[in-house]
Amino acid sequence: MNILLSNDDGYSAEGIQCLYESLKDIANVAIVAPDKERSATSQALTLHDPIRVEKINDYTFSCNGYPADSVLIGINSVLDFRPDLVISGINHGANLGQDIYYSGTVGAARQAVFQGIRAIAVSTVMRSSDDVRHFQTAAGVVRELVEKKSEALLAMPECSLLNINVPNVSANEVGEIVWTTPQMRRYSEEVYERVDQMGRQYFWIGGSPLEIDPDTTSDHHAIMNGNISFSFLNLLNFSSDVFHEWAAKISK
Repeated sequence: MNILLSNDDGYSAEGIQCLYESLKDIANVAIVAPDKERSATSQALTLHDPIRVEKINDYTFSCNGYPADSVLIGINSVLDFRPDLVISGINHGANLGQDIYYSGTVGAARQAVFQGIRAIAVSTVMRSSDDVRHFQTAAGVVRELVEKKSEALLAMPECSLLNINVPNVSANEVGEIVWTTPQMRRYSEEVYERVDQMGRQYFWIGGSPLEIDPDTTSDHHAIMNGNISFSFLNLLNFSSDVFHEWAAKISK
């Protein structure tokens, strides 16, 4: 299988490098990803400036654009193969609830879908203050899918993608895979007003997730109970029967 990896944390980020190491012996894998962190850029494309791509090594290219730019260029230009599958991640943090609309990780996967390629977005649910980052747990989940469910992955319904969130715990501590739906996630949306040394006003946007009472079928509930969340993101709102038929192939 030919696989393109991308992300919104940058080509050298620990998550994407861990994912590459996990997959390189079972697939033909290349990385095309931003040259720096591009979190919360959704599916933005660079349309009014040139995009520069640098070859880092035989399997890695960095792009000075957004995650979706990286996927678009990877598929249509710099790679010497057409990917069968695009995997975006492993993201350094959750992509739950409405995060999927802001996320550059999910945006990169969505761009692949719009190019007619099956895609997965994968994230490790962690906080920046966490001392240990268990990216290997999420990488193992993806490896098992590629190794054992490749036929089902490539039969994913068109105009859809698989969004995976994995708790930040070791592989022997993580729970089971649970099929979920994204649930609204509230943030303490905060805007910080400042004045620079020249007397000019500027702003920082911040905030953190607020506690919610999650629905038992939600992605939040799965993560809070130590399980792995698989959310099927239907980009064209087709019949749920299509999802259930495909999910059965993955779950067998």
